[in-house]
Amino acid sequence: MSLTVAPVRTRADLRDFVDLPLRLHPRDLAVPLLASTITSWWRGTSPHPEPVELLLVRDAAGRAVGRTTVHTDARLDARLGVPSLLFGATEFADPDTAAALVAALEARAAGRAQLFGPVSLLPNQSGGVVTSGSDARGFVDSPWNPAWVPDAYEGLGFARWGESDTWVVDVDPASAAGAPTEDEWRAAGLRLERGRRSQVARLVPEVLAVLNRSFAALPYYTTITDAEMAAATDGLAFLVDEDLLLLARDAASGSLVAFVLVVPDITAFVQRVGGRLGPLQQLRLLATRGRYRREAVLIIQGTDPDRQGRGVLTLLSRTLHAHLAAGGYTRLRSTFVGRDNPASARQLARFGGRPLHGVTFYRRPVA
Repeated sequence: MSLTVAPVRTRADLRDFVDLPLRLHPRDLAVPLLASTITSWWRGTSPHPEPVELLLVRDAAGRAVGRTTVHTDARLDARLGVPSLLFGATEFADPDTAAALVAALEARAAGRAQLFGPVSLLPNQSGGVVTSGSDARGFVDSPWNPAWVPDAYEGLGFARWGESDTWVVDVDPASAAGAPTEDEWRAAGLRLERGRRSQVARLVPEVLAVLNRSFAALPYYTTITDAEMAAATDGLAFLVDEDLLLLARDAASGSLVAFVLVVPDITAFVQRVGGRLGPLQQLRLLATRGRYRREAVLIIQGTDPDRQGRGVLTLLSRTLHAHLAAGGYTRLRSTFVGRDNPASARQLARFGGRPLHGVTFYRRPVA
């Protein structure tokens, strides 16, 4: 098979890069990355601190059959302990295309000890390969790929790293009666606060500080900067269900102790518009967001390390599930939870949750 790998140079190349997964995968299973995010990488306007190159694979007829990003990040190098060439947003039509992409990565890996990915652009942002459960659809901020993809990576010498699972919980209507009482919050020295749409911009720096502290011990976690958090939460306010952005504050000082961020699952809308969530599509989503209040996605939760293991997250989780049930939600999905993080998994399992997709990152020494 005659394949060529070249950087994305033109807007036509960029369109092919964005559209490739829409051609390769069933629209009701795969979830495209937002076109605006990909465009920011190409233009160099994303908050990522180091350059991002977009590569496209074409067959002999000139048709796009594979893609990847090529980038680095000193923060992740420090966590992994070796200089790594990172790749992400990676799609390929078949194992031969995967091999062509890996050859292109190797050619760009001078001075790097390993290839690591797929990460878009970091493990704590998005990425990974689904290793089980590919018959279940993906959802926003989670990967999806056909079942044969792990074999393609492993056939090229990649080893699994940081295995994890996404989770799904069928909401029990009886949970509506399970919210903690005011006495329970008072006994814990805490008070519950709902996040308001009008306050999202003010809350983001507080949440970021707790987030960075709470995840600092995880092997893949790199400190999120203010600019990265701003990009990740851009447009969040109009999507927020105020009953699902929950904050636990110290009753005496008012400082943020823990939080849970859950949003309505807009996966079906993102699939329908092919990841092109521009201003017009955002207005359409805003006008129809009531349709997406049946299922929800747990984006992130965190507890300040000084309060971990003291039941704070359990109080928030009980509140969350009471609000989900009262709000008519039927299902909650969670972005990946590392298998080395049993405490977070227990919070999902106690409400009847079960693993949905197995997820892994891959690494391979540079030849």
